[in-house]
Amino acid sequence: MTTQTQTPTRTSTWTLDPTHSIAEFSVKHLIVTTVKGRFRELEATLNIDEGAIENSSVTASIDVASIDTNLADRDAHLRSDFFNADQYPKITFESKRVEKVGGEKYLVHGDLTIRDVTKPVVLDAEFEGQIDDPWGNRRAAFTATTQISRKEFNVRWNQALETGGAVVSDNVKITLHIEAIERK
Repeated sequence: MTTQTQTPTRTSTWTLDPTHSIAEFSVKHLIVTTVKGRFRELEATLNIDEGAIENSSVTASIDVASIDTNLADRDAHLRSDFFNADQYPKITFESKRVEKVGGEKYLVHGDLTIRDVTKPVVLDAEFEGQIDDPWGNRRAAFTATTQISRKEFNVRWNQALETGGAVVSDNVKITLHIEAIERK
């Protein structure tokens, strides 16, 4: 009779480095142009099972008031009329499962909450690499993208154009560039 010995997998916890991470979005304006913006304040915790990535998880939070589109008046309009930041100050994401799709590419399934609405989304994620920095920290980088319908999250402000269409499209592209530091 033989016994099998399983090697324990290494699980690590990582915290987002806010000075080297960004949450960006882009949306069509007047049907033909693209407007981009970002949120300046975000945080996340990643629990990585290095032996079985599908057992990993992530939780994230974005401060809605930190929105930045390089135009103060538009940012104020987005905070109030789009996001109602006073009542709903955070956008959150909580992963439900991670699926490896090949190489360093993954699908991260989870719940996104904007305003008072929670919907399932899938992030197309890629592991960009890992390094030991000069200060003794282990760092890792990830990129993730998804698209959402803002109306599904009750972000409905808009104006109709005389020529048809709307001032702001419903489809929002989201891109995350994340640098995380392993907790010691």
